[in-house]
Amino acid sequence: MIISPTDLEAADLEADAIVVGVDAQGSLTKEAQEIDAATGGLLARLVAGGEISGKLGNVTVLMSPAGVKAALVAVVGLGESRQFGRGQAFRAAAAAAKRLAERPRRRVAFFLGEGWTEQQVESGVSGAMVGCCGQDLYRAEKNLHPFEEILWDDAYESVLASGRILGESINLTRQLVNEPASRIYPESFAAEAEKFAEEFGLEIEVWDEQRLEDERCGALLAVARGSMRPPRLVILSHLGGAAGDPVLALVGKGVTFDSGGLSIKPTDGMKTMKCDMAGAATVFGAMQAIARLELPVNVIGLAGLVENMVGGDAYKLGDVLIARNGKTVEVLNTDAEGRLVLADVLDVALERQADRIIDLATLTGACMVALGTDVAGLMTNDQPWCDAVRSAADDCGEAIWQLPMFADYDEQIQSKVADIKNVGEGRWGGAITAAKFLEQFVGKTPWAHVDIAGPAFLENPKPWLDAGGTGAFVRTLVEVVRRWNG
Repeated sequence: MIISPTDLEAADLEADAIVVGVDAQGSLTKEAQEIDAATGGLLARLVAGGEISGKLGNVTVLMSPAGVKAALVAVVGLGESRQFGRGQAFRAAAAAAKRLAERPRRRVAFFLGEGWTEQQVESGVSGAMVGCCGQDLYRAEKNLHPFEEILWDDAYESVLASGRILGESINLTRQLVNEPASRIYPESFAAEAEKFAEEFGLEIEVWDEQRLEDERCGALLAVARGSMRPPRLVILSHLGGAAGDPVLALVGKGVTFDSGGLSIKPTDGMKTMKCDMAGAATVFGAMQAIARLELPVNVIGLAGLVENMVGGDAYKLGDVLIARNGKTVEVLNTDAEGRLVLADVLDVALERQADRIIDLATLTGACMVALGTDVAGLMTNDQPWCDAVRSAADDCGEAIWQLPMFADYDEQIQSKVADIKNVGEGRWGGAITAAKFLEQFVGKTPWAHVDIAGPAFLENPKPWLDAGGTGAFVRTLVEVVRRWNG
């Protein structure tokens, strides 16, 4: 997809479609006012009549309006102007793109940037790229058609380039999540990482089953035992800082399919379990963006890749595992497998001298019960680090909420036969007890855990995004890295 600036007037630009904006109070943007003047006041009349709404993400398409060279004019709602930020810029541009992508378009021009900051323009460009791409990877007749060219009014080429990188990185994450488990499994997932690592200059290590055995990754290997697909651990390194500078570790859960193991899920609970590797896919998308943006920071991305299946050698309830850091773990639910995978990967991050850690995982249904499907849970052992992650998410417009990590929760994961067990006591506080389990494997290193079980995957489409993988928190991770000075 080509992303280019334009300095032509909106009414004079020849394109398949142009996009202009209106806010929640019905005020037309400067470019929308130009279109209104060229069409004899058409937009103002439609706003006054309630046919055009400024509600965020609402899109009204006008066919071949007189006085405009473009075939279509799409008017998108920008929401409350006082609250407008990067998240709203992303959603508005994505909503317009999604609506226009219902048919093939060669050239679409966005006239939305008047008064926008460079960060808002970057977010808008990435939103436009994400909105026009769908989950229909294997449909002969696509539901959404990515544009051949996007034009953006009055924007620096460097800002458009960084917006394109973010959009492509989010779409990489989405594609990985949307691929079926027959296509994306530990070995093929690692191979995808090797491809983009070579293309964009990331260092990469891939640990095979023998290396995982040699490295004593007993928890991760136990989860993988029931599958014919051997596990992998991928370590990506972007050494943008100086030697000896602090290292930030991004850790992702990569369960490429989760049947629940012997604690098997019902059919409805298993339908979307190709998405249980979204944490790893998010880390991969962020690492690609970090490398392409050439950010001057040392970052490592680690992903534990397994299938959790039922088989003759599957790990069992009552098993006691020895994790890489030496802790013993009693297994009381084989469907609480993601924390076992992450336990060993977090220990590898510590061994690689990580000074800060963020892990992302579709870890618990309990987090969705607590916060719904649109909000990620945030848990930590270090409040200043947590505040930094939350601030980045808030500025990017990605919804996140901190949950408590009181010491009392530690009692719920104590085992009678091992050091800890892999589930808490009953149903209550399951997102927190899962985080408390992970906390056992990060020592005193500042760590933030992001449970993305809800926002990583959409069962139904949004006005600005197709159903399926969302690419949520790729932008947040990149923003954390941009701000981080060690």
